[in-house]
Amino acid sequence: MTEERLKDGRTAVLLNMGPSHPAMHGVIRLILELEGERVKSTEVEIGYLHRAFEKHAEAEPWNNVVPWTDRLNYVSPLINNVGYCLAVEKLLGVTVPERGQYLRVIASELSRVTDHLTCVAANAMELGAFTVFLYLIKSREVLYQLVDDLCGARVTVSYARVGGVKADLPAGFEAKCRSAFALVRESVRDADRLLTKNRIFMDRVEGTGIISREDAAAYGITGPFLRSTGTPYDVRRAHPYLVYDKLDFEVPVGSRGDNFDRYLVRLAELEASMRIVEQCFERMPDGPASVELSELVKGAVMSDLGKAGRISEIAGKHVLTCPSLEGSCDHGHAGARGGGPSVVLPAKEEVYGSIEGLMNQFEGVMWTWGLKVPAGDAYVPVEGANGELGFHVFSDGGNRPYRVRCRPPCLYIMAALPKLINGGTVADIIATFGSVNMIAGELDR
Repeated sequence: MTEERLKDGRTAVLLNMGPSHPAMHGVIRLILELEGERVKSTEVEIGYLHRAFEKHAEAEPWNNVVPWTDRLNYVSPLINNVGYCLAVEKLLGVTVPERGQYLRVIASELSRVTDHLTCVAANAMELGAFTVFLYLIKSREVLYQLVDDLCGARVTVSYARVGGVKADLPAGFEAKCRSAFALVRESVRDADRLLTKNRIFMDRVEGTGIISREDAAAYGITGPFLRSTGTPYDVRRAHPYLVYDKLDFEVPVGSRGDNFDRYLVRLAELEASMRIVEQCFERMPDGPASVELSELVKGAVMSDLGKAGRISEIAGKHVLTCPSLEGSCDHGHAGARGGGPSVVLPAKEEVYGSIEGLMNQFEGVMWTWGLKVPAGDAYVPVEGANGELGFHVFSDGGNRPYRVRCRPPCLYIMAALPKLINGGTVADIIATFGSVNMIAGELDR
């Protein structure tokens, strides 16, 4: 911290806030010029967590990039998987079966709910409402268990695959999901009662961090941050993908563009996302979840036959998988992978249970082999938890991307951060920065 005497006798203070400040997540540095408690100017410094996602993507076969996308927005990784796979499928000209599209919507909306719960909970905690944090994180934990049931991992999920998804819903998933939603709704109601008319909370968020509709659009801001200004832009409605055009859901908007409106928009979106998932359960058709498969064999049976050397009995067949990759469960599910080794990766049970599956796996992930994508480029936007998440992929006809460009939604909000906090107080920075929902993995991608 340094002080500077101004010509009129007042004292200006330069203060470093972060990267070690807890509210800055260890990866953001704000250089503040203060006059008393008032912020006169701000310089935002990012880049403390440079991950080189886009450069890594140029060095890996197409399918191998999917796990890298998990690490972009690690609070809602399933949406990242879907966005990247849609972009590659657009280049390939591949259309995922309708059931697979519904499954991707379910996964995406579960991810959106966990993201919004995390954002509201963390922001409330940083403003002193620790009880709200405990309520909402408890609900998030139940949803993480659902995600674990769906794909075998809680955070680094890699559920969507080029050509479909890893596996269909596990047995009893719908009942577990509805039960989890009951807990989430109860927690959201408790948080609403504790915060929405709480005078201490209202003083911190109402009228702070304001941005106008025009400024938000000029900065390229999307998502709940833009909708809090009254602009009802949502990629799911403006540029429908998957089966969102077949589903009924509200696009919540605010009016003032302040921290309080952003909080209300996220609360409303929690309910909207849960209703979308419930509609998917009601409308989802039967059929394959990925590109059409040939004859199917249970994972345990294929494994036993492969170990016994009876390869001829499983040649040309594909495995019925279980979502958790246990391989031995009897309630396996069809539709875990696409049609052939040139399209998507085989299921793990097939990899471990037959030499053909192992060969297909190597062909899908090894350099100079892998998926061959026609030359060209494609951009696909999806509605991430923070706004428009886009993947622009370029192919030169090889087995790896020539270029992958990610449009991270929170980057544009961070560009506008000085406009949000200049003129306010130091205390307002905590509330405003929390409402940005900055995710370092996608910001410093």
